[in-house]
Amino acid sequence: MLPIRVLLVDDEVELVSTLAERLNLRGMAACWEADAEGTLGREDLCSFELAVLDIKLPRMGGLELKEKIEERCPNMKFIFFTGHGSGVDFERGAAVAGAPFYLVKPVRIDTLIDKINMALAGRGASQ
Repeated sequence: MLPIRVLLVDDEVELVSTLAERLNLRGMAACWEADAEGTLGREDLCSFELAVLDIKLPRMGGLELKEKIEERCPNMKFIFFTGHGSGVDFERGAAVAGAPFYLVKPVRIDTLIDKINMALAGRGASQ
């Protein structure tokens, strides 16, 4: 069985690279990008089953990035996270992602893995 392919996108490079490394150690195939432009430039973008997007990215936020990814990869699932969003950002992100798939940083790796598995199992998955 092939590992779950996860793309993490966050401008906090130390955080996103560490999360990707920890997911890889747990049997997933995780890659990361630090911005929307790098994400959209990936030739393998649609090979990922799920993307974990930061709501607050420079130049293009996570919600707009989700829309652009969906244009190319309509079957991809999404989880959002934020570390410094306002109450309005949190409510908007939770509404788009569905409450189970919106996390506040710092994100525990076990919680993230649980949310990834839930999203891919279709339990209230963000589409």
